Amino acid sequence: MQALVKLYDKTLQWAQHRHAPRYLAAVSFVEASIFPIPPYFMLAPMALSRPDRAVWYATIATIASVLGGVVGYLLGYLVFHPIVLPLIEYFGYEQAFDVITARFQENGFMAVLLAGFLPVPFKVIAIASGFMHVPLLLFLSGSILGRGVKFFAVALLIKFGGANIENNIRNILSKMGLVFVTLAVAVLGYKLI
Repeated sequence: MQALVKLYDKTLQWAQHRHAPRYLAAVSFVEASIFPIPPYFMLAPMALSRPDRAVWYATIATIASVLGGVVGYLLGYLVFHPIVLPLIEYFGYEQAFDVITARFQENGFMAVLLAGFLPVPFKVIAIASGFMHVPLLLFLSGSILGRGVKFFAVALLIKFGGANIENNIRNILSKMGLVFVTLAVAVLGYKLI
């Protein structure tokens, strides 16, 4: 199935756009406070298209993400109940939020730091930090370390893995497309029977 490979190629083209670093910064910023799509979907293709700039792109993503996290922190600190709680419920993050608030009661800095490595949306961490009144300096330190390690790991892996990683991505996308189509046909066939 070449549709996913074509989409991937289009993403690589977008990653070479002269304003791509601005878009990466914008996505990283809003993802850290309200947006549901992580910036890795921009960072990885940008690093693949320009491995010499991969570290710069990781820096942009880290700074913008931490600044966006401050907005999330302020949302949690100032307007949690009237605005943020209904959004958490709407997006289905209640369970993740409960787990995070329990961890914050144990140790706020480590919760923020570890959240940078876990598949928990960073916006939930940022909002919970504000809601739990984690000291802002601790939140910033944990955010810079946690988010930075993730973004720089992606960038450096791509920078030094380059062509091998790109070939593997193409192979995986081709196989995923074939699996997806096979499953869709099987489900459709099952529904029709």
